[in-house]
Amino acid sequence: MRTGFGRLHVLTDARGGRDALAVVAAAVAAGAPVVQVRAKGCTDRVLYEFARRVVELCTAAGAACIVNDRADVALAVDAMGTHLGNEDLPIAAVRRIAGPGHLIGGTARDPAGAAALVTAGADYLGVGPAYLTTTKAGLPAPLGPAGVAAVARAVDVPVIAIGGVTAQRAPELLAAGACGVAVVTAISEAVDPADATRTLLRLLDGSP
Repeated sequence: MRTGFGRLHVLTDARGGRDALAVVAAAVAAGAPVVQVRAKGCTDRVLYEFARRVVELCTAAGAACIVNDRADVALAVDAMGTHLGNEDLPIAAVRRIAGPGHLIGGTARDPAGAAALVTAGADYLGVGPAYLTTTKAGLPAPLGPAGVAAVARAVDVPVIAIGGVTAQRAPELLAAGACGVAVVTAISEAVDPADATRTLLRLLDGSP
């Protein structure tokens, strides 16, 4: 597994609501190894400033920051990587501008698509939605653990399951072949984000 890659990816965004930076700070202080910046519907400047602050928090805690969709912003704030959706720049194009040391993730749903992304140069894959989720509109039907397993068997890079992931569901996704999970509300809407992070990390490590 590539250095800097972790089992728990905490997704956050730059929109209103609960103080997103405070959630990031709590999560990385509790040991979250990766934070993904996902921001929809905000200006480039807002995204840049938010991502820059997230990188600062991650660097201080020894965690990694990945920016979703926007390789330009990821490079501008010196993030470790970029996670690309199906409508974003192709992986090969981002590799050309970001270089070999930049972590690039792709979004997959089926074995054939996953294999194509790996061939294009993806370092890891986000696979989902694993379960029904309301954090993102327009998503297809949930894959379930069996769908995640089918993708994991088809590739030789880490698979991160995303979509409706909770602490209770994390172990069955690992059993299906996922390397780790990405979560949004399981931490951002928890009463105590730090405690929720520690619980997820414990379960991902196989502890009761």
